[in-house]
Amino acid sequence: MATEKSNKANDAAQEKASSERQKALDTALAQIERQFGKGSVMKMSDRQNQIIEVIPTGSIALDI
Repeated sequence: MATEKSNKANDAAQEKASSERQKALDTALAQIERQFGKGSVMKMSDRQNQIIEVIPTGSIALDI
């Protein structure tokens, strides 16, 4: 009984902290984009894979 109440309180506190962190991150990203322009910070999942043409040289060290 007591642990359920403390678990709910912990969950609420973690959710609040998470939303505050997200808000701070969004504010920081907005400031960076204002200062340096759009696209200066990208998330890893935002970029699509690009197809790049490759010419093999015959040397594994150069081809990597």
